[in-house]
Amino acid sequence: MIDLKIARENPDLVRDSQRARGEDPALVDQLLDADATRRGAIVEADGLRSEQKGLGKLVGKAQGEEKTALLERGKQLGALVKAAVAKQSEAEQTFNQLHRAISNIIAPETPPGGEDDYRVLEHVGTPTEIAEPKDHLELSESLGLIDMARGAKVSGSRFYFLTGPGAMLQLGLLNMAAAKATAAGFTMMIPPVLVRPEVMDGTGFLGAHADEVYRLEQDDMYLVGTSEVPLAGYHSDEILDLSDGPKRYAGWSTCFRREAGSYGKDTRGIIRVHQFDKVEGFVYCKPEDAAAEHQRLLDFEKSMLAAVDVPYRVIDVAAGDLGSSASRKFDCEAWVPTQNTYRELTSTSNCTTFQARRLATRYRDENGKPQTAATLNGTLATTRWLVAILENHQQPDGSVRIPEELARFTGFEVLEPR
Repeated sequence: MIDLKIARENPDLVRDSQRARGEDPALVDQLLDADATRRGAIVEADGLRSEQKGLGKLVGKAQGEEKTALLERGKQLGALVKAAVAKQSEAEQTFNQLHRAISNIIAPETPPGGEDDYRVLEHVGTPTEIAEPKDHLELSESLGLIDMARGAKVSGSRFYFLTGPGAMLQLGLLNMAAAKATAAGFTMMIPPVLVRPEVMDGTGFLGAHADEVYRLEQDDMYLVGTSEVPLAGYHSDEILDLSDGPKRYAGWSTCFRREAGSYGKDTRGIIRVHQFDKVEGFVYCKPEDAAAEHQRLLDFEKSMLAAVDVPYRVIDVAAGDLGSSASRKFDCEAWVPTQNTYRELTSTSNCTTFQARRLATRYRDENGKPQTAATLNGTLATTRWLVAILENHQQPDGSVRIPEELARFTGFEVLEPR
């Protein structure tokens, strides 16, 4: 949730953020009205409860007609208190719904607009000219890496088997991410992939994109689409000690996404699938440190992309494509030769205090007073990277060269056609 104090003191800032996202700025005025109604209902209920408490003391001392009158007033107050409490509860429910409906306030640098309104920050590497390049699926089938047909037979469309060296290639990639993350000060985590509704909701994934999430109705649990979710819940309802600096985690998990609304998009291969593995960075820090931590996550992602030696660009994602929790997001998009375009491999978001406020994650400031923490997340490696690695490092004879740093984790330097 956004900081209510900002909405009260600078509502135009929040309205402008909503407009930049392509969302309804009128929600801000509805929130402020609901806040005023809620506060009025609290004052009314508290006043009636106070009068009821005082009346109880008077009844014990009164006699005769006075006592009878006081008891009658007590009955009236009981009904009034009950109605006031119900009114307060309804006002708080309306307020909470509106508070949760407003997305995070975007950073001043975030470009306005939708999916196509990103700003390119830099290009790294130059795409290699490849005569008649093969796509990642054709390469994978000739090299014995991926079996889409049997994945569909077993589980349906957008599922697959990673086979033989394909499995080892992914394990090598993720192990490299884990090793580099540990060396960079991240604590490795293997989190649960099933979470409770309050955790999924706390991270902001049950808003506009709830249809992307798999839900187990019988158990009222959700399958995560990223280990950001359980890592955000890891310190929920806690007060952290950030006196020695941010807490940095790297979660390795299988991820699940329904890909609702993607009918007909990326149906070939493993670019857009229902299940994949990922190592995700997650940071808790003081709000004033969040921008520096965001750059640190981006720099780590760039070091990972350097290790797999693929050309890529960094984009500053536009407001309408951020997701509700992010204030600013950088994507690294790798060149995919057969598509003649760049495709997202990493994403890192600064969520400021938005998630932590929903999940009650705090720290103590220099005066010992609890304050809301900031959270950030960033992709460190994922299954989709295989697409860019295979296509960019294919050789004329149909083999694929494995970049030197990655080869140390896979155990092979070249993939040969079978």
